Amino acid sequence: MQSSNYWLDICNLAAVFDQQSIPYQFIEETALMIQGVPVKLEEVAIEVQWDLVESVHGLFTPYGPTPIERTKDIGSFHFEMEGTSVRVKCVYNKAIRTDPFRIQLERDGLHYWCQSLYTKRRNPRYEEVINQHLYDLQMRMTEQNQVAWNQNNYQALINRYGAPEEVADKIKQHPEGRLGSFYRYMEPVDGKKIAHLMGSNGIKGIALSLLGADVTVVDFSQENAAFAVEVAGAAGVNIQYEVSDVLSFKGEGSEDLYDFVLMELGVLHYFINLEPLVRVIHRLLKPGGQLVLHEFHPISTKLITSKGKKHKVSGNYFDPMIENRQVAFSKYSSERESEKAQVLQRKWTLGELITAVADIGLVVKTLDEEPNQKVHDIGIPKLFTLVAQKPS
Repeated sequence: MQSSNYWLDICNLAAVFDQQSIPYQFIEETALMIQGVPVKLEEVAIEVQWDLVESVHGLFTPYGPTPIERTKDIGSFHFEMEGTSVRVKCVYNKAIRTDPFRIQLERDGLHYWCQSLYTKRRNPRYEEVINQHLYDLQMRMTEQNQVAWNQNNYQALINRYGAPEEVADKIKQHPEGRLGSFYRYMEPVDGKKIAHLMGSNGIKGIALSLLGADVTVVDFSQENAAFAVEVAGAAGVNIQYEVSDVLSFKGEGSEDLYDFVLMELGVLHYFINLEPLVRVIHRLLKPGGQLVLHEFHPISTKLITSKGKKHKVSGNYFDPMIENRQVAFSKYSSERESEKAQVLQRKWTLGELITAVADIGLVVKTLDEEPNQKVHDIGIPKLFTLVAQKPS
């Protein structure tokens, strides 16, 4: 097949299924190609709703499709369309619309349903090319996110928290109170070495430093760093602030160095592949050291929306889409600046997270799910803390 035919044929096929209201998704190499993975395409592969396969077969009668071949689980047929080999299959008793990894992508104003590349990421046939694609995309995302987080974020921090001297005074009054529920998995921190990855404005790192810890904050925002250094100075403590994206952090002597690696509140969604992140965490931890990850619960961020007493399942918990979002500080910026502050995000399930942590060899010690504290949201998880240890 020539690449010039790919999109024309895919577009035509998608149009047929959409016009006939037939649930479908492109699969295998076809789905990977649609998502930008550089694979060689020998045929266009499509999965359709199983109880409509005979109707689909009839739609393509002008192209001389082969008879439907049936096994216990699968039905399939082939045909040639304008020189392109097309394979249509169905999986019996599978509802296409409820496939959690079925995603819709847009290209040149047209939409295509396909199976997410994450379903093939552990397949030995595709693992290397998919991981390379994700790495390249992550680097582009990091560049975009870095631009967003360096657009007058210093002023947004001042607008939100106040002058550095004021912030320092508040932290000094009660440093433990700045750390939240995850601190009980770290205390006492006196004399401990802590790496706070994506440590943002440095407030948590400064609180830990006031409690006696030796803290390194890693974050790619120069403006976060400027604010953090000023607050630390006003608080009378020293923190090491490394301006770097986490995956590129190569601090001198940083291997097997830290008692704790801390990550908290709204950080995981900046990674479209968790494996490189957990490799960095594993490298930074001492034998016996622990990852403490305090995050928003995916039930609240991916599945349920709440408004007063009303709760609605409005999302797909398994949704693997990469989305454009405004950065967290945008509401504290001017309207003109907030319009520019866009970042890419991918939200993860607890299962995906635990699997990534376990695969790298960290031992899960705690998974603490915390309920929402709002009266009308009782029973809905809001946060979780994961503690995982590097074996001694």
